[in-house]
Amino acid sequence: MDKNNLETQIDEILTRGVSEVIDKENLKKRLLGGEKLRIKLGTDPTSANIHLGRAVTLLKLRDLQELGHQIIFLIGDFTGVIGDTSDKESERPMLEKETVEKNMETYFQQAGKLLDMSKVEVVKNSDWLGKLTYGEISEQANIFSLAEFIARDNIKKRLEKGTRVSLRELLYPLMQGYDSVVLKADLELGGTDQRFNLLAGREMQKHYNQAPQNILTVNLIEGTDGRKMSSSWGNTINLNDDANSMFGKVMSMGDELIGKYFVHCTRIPMEEIAEIEKEMKNEVLNPRDAKLRLAGEIVKIYHSEDLARSAREHFINTFSKKEIPTDIAEFLVEGEMKLSELLVKSGNASSMSEAKRKIEQGGVTLDDEKLLDPQSLIAKEMDGKVLKIGKMGFVKIVFEK
Repeated sequence: MDKNNLETQIDEILTRGVSEVIDKENLKKRLLGGEKLRIKLGTDPTSANIHLGRAVTLLKLRDLQELGHQIIFLIGDFTGVIGDTSDKESERPMLEKETVEKNMETYFQQAGKLLDMSKVEVVKNSDWLGKLTYGEISEQANIFSLAEFIARDNIKKRLEKGTRVSLRELLYPLMQGYDSVVLKADLELGGTDQRFNLLAGREMQKHYNQAPQNILTVNLIEGTDGRKMSSSWGNTINLNDDANSMFGKVMSMGDELIGKYFVHCTRIPMEEIAEIEKEMKNEVLNPRDAKLRLAGEIVKIYHSEDLARSAREHFINTFSKKEIPTDIAEFLVEGEMKLSELLVKSGNASSMSEAKRKIEQGGVTLDDEKLLDPQSLIAKEMDGKVLKIGKMGFVKIVFEK
């Protein structure tokens, strides 16, 4: 690859969807110099799914892997139990070790939708964090002051409100920082909410006489309801969603997110994205058509071009022409069952609280009639009928004979 072309690629990596790079000059020089960098991304398996919000960094890793750098995919099986509250307005509860282990079962497969996992260094931080002594943890804690921790926006707000902040939460940045020491990371990627933890890695490396890692933070993206994409809110587009569901979820987003999703979730050239945004602004291009293109590009990345094409046809037939799809999943009702329970067990809600919210907000219909009571029982006269859940979910009710 000639130097000009390499520099163009590197400039895009360092700017597309990027909030901040520390230290940008140093990092660009190393990337241009042909050095093979150790590039770290850590993810805590707090849910079973990796969603598009997390995949923004995975796409960035793929760009860097294609330039020949060593990718380190760190699964935070130890930090996942402890819990990071960087993006939370309240204390994240500690998870059971068994829950974390179950959640991480398919992380390798999900990351493999974007990365060549045969070339990726996959590690779990329980291998070293679980062996630290009180003396070692005290030495690490001495690097940072309490004032630095409580100056963080979300912690500051919680303290001002009188909300509990546990001492456990103070330890999380130490753990993430020590991960970088063990892995000898040259560059760490993360969302903007991870800034403090990423900087902790730099300080920790200096303490252990290592060169401080560079940092690249990517912007956070909104989910299907316009709030930050988060598994705890159930507004995610997951990498393991089937093609039709993924396509439909993208189509359900607000038009104001089209440009942002093109930038962060696809690799359509930036010049082309600018043209799409310009045409939408000038009302030359209908946002719905732009969104159809966007949904197709995203499905293509995680499935295939053929499935993206069929998902587009499915969406147009089902939601534009108001047809009920022919390949609806059946759900067998055994005994007495509440509506909210059916949503969860059929996979159309991740929890009872999410099911309750969907129902009470009018998102569940039967024969075009809204079902608004989460506690209502599934009646036998519903046998063979189709529940519509949200904009893209369907389930056919079948009673046990």
